[in-house]
Amino acid sequence: MYSSPISNLQSHLAYHLLALADDELILGHRQSEWCGHAPILEEDIAFANLALDELGHAILWYQLHAQLLGENPETYPDQLVYFREPFEFRCAQFVALPKGDWAFSMVRQYLFDALETVRLEQYAQSTFTPLAETAAKIRREEIYHLRHTAAWVKRLGLGTEESHRRMQNALDELWPYTGQLFDPVPGEDALVEAGWLLDSHTLHTAWQAHVIPFLEAANLIIPTAKTRTLSRALPSQHVVRILADLQQVARLDPQANW
Repeated sequence: MYSSPISNLQSHLAYHLLALADDELILGHRQSEWCGHAPILEEDIAFANLALDELGHAILWYQLHAQLLGENPETYPDQLVYFREPFEFRCAQFVALPKGDWAFSMVRQYLFDALETVRLEQYAQSTFTPLAETAAKIRREEIYHLRHTAAWVKRLGLGTEESHRRMQNALDELWPYTGQLFDPVPGEDALVEAGWLLDSHTLHTAWQAHVIPFLEAANLIIPTAKTRTLSRALPSQHVVRILADLQQVARLDPQANW
């Protein structure tokens, strides 16, 4: 556990890790909503497992966040998940949007998995060892996530007229929200100079180089709409509703041993 007071670099990285963890937590919750409702039984099981993986990744980021702040990594994550108010969450609105139809959920998952693959590859080379080790651990699972969702994007994009229409509609709706995933991290210049993180612009460029050719090969048109300017500090109504459901049992007895 890190000693107090923490450095500015640790503080900036802790903020970033909280956002990463919140993204994983909320997206995992959205994925779990397909349990029992996926189009085929095999996918019902597969997508539920993806949801569990995302929750597991959230825990790892919360634990590293806790260590940076000098908190107990075993108990602090539960406090962060169950007892923060919606305005204290830092997830992107992209991950909190309702699950929509199967095309919408699959396009969102593909775009997020592609980002995770690019980001984790870079973070695994971080000079901050705890971050590099955590990224390497998560990356092994994310590789399989991307293979799975990419196969579905290709299958539906090149499938029937109806499946293609739904995929294009999903991409058109989701694309403007992707910009928030690449907001600069507070203190980013210092973190990049120290070799702890990759700068957000380079990350965005690498992600685009990965997803745009793939989506076009799936017969999908990249939207021209500008990305939305949204603050992670302003929770959407969707986050508020998710947390009302997620936190209700824990808050019945805040003094219980969580």
